[in-house]
Amino acid sequence: MERLSRRDLFLVGFTLFSMFFGAGNLIFPPGIAARAGTMTWFAMVGLAVSAVGLPVLGVVAVARTGGLVALGDRVHPLFSRVFTVLAYLAIGPCLAIPRTATTSFEMAVPPFAGEGAPLDLYRLAYVVVFFILALLMALRPEKLTDRLGKIMCPILIALILITFAGCLFNPLEGYGAPAPTYEGAVNAVANGFLEGYQTMDTIAALVFGIIISLNIRARGIQDERVVVRSTVRAGVIAGVLLLIIYSMLAHIGALSAGAFPEPTDGAQALTNLVAALFGPMGNLLLAAIFMIACFNVCVGLICSCGEYFSETFPLLSYRQWAVVFAVVSAFIANIGLTQILTLSVPVLNILYPVAIALILLSLLPKRLQGGRLVYPLTVLFTGLTSILLELERLTYSDVLSFIPLSDLGLGWIVPALVGWALGFFLSPLASRN
Repeated sequence: MERLSRRDLFLVGFTLFSMFFGAGNLIFPPGIAARAGTMTWFAMVGLAVSAVGLPVLGVVAVARTGGLVALGDRVHPLFSRVFTVLAYLAIGPCLAIPRTATTSFEMAVPPFAGEGAPLDLYRLAYVVVFFILALLMALRPEKLTDRLGKIMCPILIALILITFAGCLFNPLEGYGAPAPTYEGAVNAVANGFLEGYQTMDTIAALVFGIIISLNIRARGIQDERVVVRSTVRAGVIAGVLLLIIYSMLAHIGALSAGAFPEPTDGAQALTNLVAALFGPMGNLLLAAIFMIACFNVCVGLICSCGEYFSETFPLLSYRQWAVVFAVVSAFIANIGLTQILTLSVPVLNILYPVAIALILLSLLPKRLQGGRLVYPLTVLFTGLTSILLELERLTYSDVLSFIPLSDLGLGWIVPALVGWALGFFLSPLASRN
């Protein structure tokens, strides 16, 4: 039987890691740690579940079920079409792709621009060049393993290792005190879990399968069982790399909070610490890390979105869709990072629980997921509760505070379990009618 060589398997795993590891993955682990301080490793447990475990399970789920569309069809074909399009748009041109350009710009240009520099003009020029280069690489999606896995990913990991090594040799003041929202193990774990939404990787995992399988087939593997098995193994490799790098970044962020105790975000935590460790060269090191990481993810997302939309809406070819997404993303990127992050929170708070429910359902034993009402009712209860809880959050009300775990931002879990139970027990009755 055909088999992917160990070398090629690791290259594909590195490619998937490169597609996952971008703007949010660099910002949120040190940002969480900067706020969590001495509670960092409790917060990292939550982050590891939502930003490592669930993405790996997402890769497994789509590999086993044949893709996000097939997984969504278990709920209903209309839901599948709507949710899949929303997922691609969220991790594509509406949120994640523009964020790759804005985040890398903020870290690569303003620190060197000087006071009074026309940053809006610089951002426009940077974004245009960034997306032209990303588009040129994305036009050959089957070559990502050769370009991202072999070249860009090792360079990125090496730069992060250099930064981490600096922390080991100079630990500064140690970890800082936790912010009020991170006091106590339960709060730290819950907040780490919710912050993991912002990486968007669980949703990304559902759509990256198309590109990973394409790259596996480009290496001569045609047996579908081998493609599925290799995709799952590549997901595990990517997950291990993510966990290691997140742990390094969390340590950096926690040390930054100890040395610079004022409230800060992940980008500022990294900037503060790297400047303290490496001086003026620190800004160059950080700029290179952000530019490479964000560029890798941008290319992967353009490829994934282009493949899906060219298959689903063949009015345009893959290359034409890739151009559309690059142009739209460049336009949105000029809105600015703060506005993009603000918009992403409500969208992800609604989409993420549904994605988690789909992934976990697909991994249940057949006898626990086979009823015709299991998927529809679980997703209905999960999605409806997520929408209502997000509306409550935006209006600062507490009407739904009676729902268990809602105070931790996880109020959708019990309704999801209720939906699954109703679907499981009602399915036999529905089958008789």
